Amino acid sequence: MEYILSIDQGTTSSRAALISQKGEWVAEGQRPFRQIYPEPGWVEHDPLEIWQTVVDSIRECLKKANVSQDAIKTIGITNQRETLVMWDRKTGLPIHNAIVWQCRRSQKICETLKKQKKEKLFQKKTGLILDPYFSGTKIKWLLDRDKSLKEKARKSEIAVGTIDTWLLWKLTGGKSYKTDVSNASRTLLMNLKTLNWDSELCKILNVPISMLPSIQASNHRFGVTQNVPGLPNGIPIHSMIGDQQSALFGQNCFKVGEAKCTFGTGSFLLLNTGSNPQKSKYGSLTTVAWQIEGQKPTYALEGGAFICGAAVQWLRDGLGIFSNSSDVESLASSVSSSEGVEFVPALTGLGAPHWKPEARGVISGLTRGTTKAHLARATLEAMALQNVDLLEAMKKDLKKPLKKLRVDGGASKNNLLMQMQSDYSSLQVERPRIFETTALGAALMAGLGVGLFPNLQAIEKIWQKDAEFLPKMSLKNKKERIKKWLSAVRKAS
Repeated sequence: MEYILSIDQGTTSSRAALISQKGEWVAEGQRPFRQIYPEPGWVEHDPLEIWQTVVDSIRECLKKANVSQDAIKTIGITNQRETLVMWDRKTGLPIHNAIVWQCRRSQKICETLKKQKKEKLFQKKTGLILDPYFSGTKIKWLLDRDKSLKEKARKSEIAVGTIDTWLLWKLTGGKSYKTDVSNASRTLLMNLKTLNWDSELCKILNVPISMLPSIQASNHRFGVTQNVPGLPNGIPIHSMIGDQQSALFGQNCFKVGEAKCTFGTGSFLLLNTGSNPQKSKYGSLTTVAWQIEGQKPTYALEGGAFICGAAVQWLRDGLGIFSNSSDVESLASSVSSSEGVEFVPALTGLGAPHWKPEARGVISGLTRGTTKAHLARATLEAMALQNVDLLEAMKKDLKKPLKKLRVDGGASKNNLLMQMQSDYSSLQVERPRIFETTALGAALMAGLGVGLFPNLQAIEKIWQKDAEFLPKMSLKNKKERIKKWLSAVRKAS
């Protein structure tokens, strides 16, 4: 039996998973790491700590699997996407902590560019909007704060990239400096049509193209392992793909109109739009889903709510309402409704389709009878209702109704939340047996690259359904509920 090692580097933890050539989940290892908050609205990670958690996760995974290292045929990488790392090429050491996708520090840069009437240009070329979420303004922020960095950047003495590029550099002993189209499409620097760094946009942000990694197809042979603790040298790395695109691939959403939603730190909804980029008029983003070597890229519409599972973590850690995140379902189920309580979890601003970075969280409708159970239920309702906003925007862009939504991520195990999602969206919601489809997607892409899977049809046979949820709410009640939700959203923004 041959195996694929999938590295899933997320926002709060790193995971390594071993997947068999039959698509079976064999074993996994996982390690959390620190969240660093230097100032309000700023979020950082330590790149060296991230790397150590990846190494430790690999060791744990392989120990559990009790599989020979020689049986690992290939490695796939999936990652938190817009988080940015800058490091010295000579020493390999980070120049600054990683600036996380949630970080809002480049807000003023975005505002300045908007005043200069640059937003339409960026949106036309990249499919993105000018928001601190994306990597390009993070690079500008780093280069602007230190003149010596600008000079080093011009001389290509420093490297910069999203987490995939940083991990590839570490896995290959500094031999490979690349990214893939899915990650590059999240930087504000890549042209969606040419799939190359755009010289005009790089010039506007004062980012030398010479300092950027090369862009490759998602199942490209990115390099081979060298001097990685716990792994032999020479294992080919045959996929790099952003986490949300990886989940779309892992959910087998290969046809136009097929969609998935990942319930993680945030919730991210992607809709396959085929080989042509679909421009959004209703607040969604246009992004590259993936590209298979030698083929046209597949594009997607995307919407993301920045806070999803993180809202439950806030109830746990910030308010101390329960000890374990999994307790939220039983607590929320102990009441039949939220009794008018609304929670808009805009703790780091509102993402798509509203795009209000200055928005902040709002809890409304409190009475003397409000309990922690009502707040827990309002939180789950908000997690589902955020996604309804995204789905409605995407349906308008696609100009046709959706029939089903595939779900994954840790919170997809919450049956009450999944029923809410079905009710509020009026869609059939399907949950797979392997709900960690982010790691699975990277593995399947790597298997495709190395030849373990001959085509997408072979991959489609792997997906299996665990459960489905059908709408039970009347259309009238649904409309009334969404109306109340949108009223609360307006208070937050």
